[in-house]
Amino acid sequence: MNFLPLAAVSALLHFYIGTRLVPGLATFPPAPFLLMGALVLSALLMPLGLMARRVARPPLADTLSWLGLLCMGLFSSLLVLTLLRDAALLVLWLGNLLVPGLLPLAEVRTASAKAVPLLGLVVTLLGFLNARRPAAVVRVDVPIQGLPAALQGFTVAQISDIHVGPTIKQRYLRRIVDKVNALGVDVVAITGDLVDGKVSELAAHVAPLAQLQSRHGTYFVTGNHEYYSGAQPWIDELRRLGLTVLLNEHVVIRQPGSSGEAGDASAALVLAGVTDYSAAHFDPAHRSDPEAALRGAPPAAVRVLLAHQPRSAEAAAKAGFDLQLSGHTHGGQFYPWNLFVRFQQPFTAGLHRLHNLWVYTSRGTGYWGPPKRFGAPSEITWLRLVAA
Repeated sequence: MNFLPLAAVSALLHFYIGTRLVPGLATFPPAPFLLMGALVLSALLMPLGLMARRVARPPLADTLSWLGLLCMGLFSSLLVLTLLRDAALLVLWLGNLLVPGLLPLAEVRTASAKAVPLLGLVVTLLGFLNARRPAAVVRVDVPIQGLPAALQGFTVAQISDIHVGPTIKQRYLRRIVDKVNALGVDVVAITGDLVDGKVSELAAHVAPLAQLQSRHGTYFVTGNHEYYSGAQPWIDELRRLGLTVLLNEHVVIRQPGSSGEAGDASAALVLAGVTDYSAAHFDPAHRSDPEAALRGAPPAAVRVLLAHQPRSAEAAAKAGFDLQLSGHTHGGQFYPWNLFVRFQQPFTAGLHRLHNLWVYTSRGTGYWGPPKRFGAPSEITWLRLVAA
């Protein structure tokens, strides 16, 4: 990623927004100068924010990241709203060609030029507040055919896509850990994209994960961002913190029966985890393999798979899993990108059925890039297994 190409693209897109909006603000001085100044500043800060770690060291790098990513969030809304405004003005112009004088086009152009920056600011502010607040707990019952009585009500707390990095630090993560611990679940599952940075930079900020509490432990699978950040050092660090990292493998959890004695194989739960769907591009030895993750598992057990991307679902269904827990999509994170996730992933958010497999896709517990969530709130998911 080079600065000059990023800066050129940023400048062109900001120039487009300026040329479309500034003329419509001529009757509202000093609005044109304020908007032009904000666009120039944003065009410079966005690429600097994305490359902050290459051009500066902490704490300056974190400050540049904050500024650049805040600008990116506002820019995204301004760009989308400007495109929608242009489309609406084109429709109105065509309508006036068919019926002259149908609508006062000049007045609409002026009013909409004023509305776009205001609406962009409001959406960005609301998105920022939604992104920075602690994630809400979403409760989901998953009906499992033939669920043993000993596993009735078995609970999993899923957190995903936290993206500890430039704008998400230890304090943010500690609030997540406290909310998860308050749930008193059987298992905690972390379905990838935990970090955006190296162990040397972020180890202290990830340390609160060692305080996660559940009856049967905390389990982690890699996401694509772990491979951007150095997967093996992070695997080693998470294991040092006491987490179980599942790399195309499984554990068997035996839930005590109603008598209080350990259950037999019929009351076993196989919790498996696969590496990220794209892991083989970074390390051929980490090729994602749901079938390998089940080798040696008790055949009659309930089978739950942790897989970062929903795209693993076809292979998981073929392998015979009952439930897959995924993340990756962020639910789109903010409008209108949530409309496009479905073209890259089979599921965007929530509980869905694929053949005999249930797939739950988390909207994520943190955020990536701009500190902004609009129309796709973050979540800590409390999943309970119930008899179908």
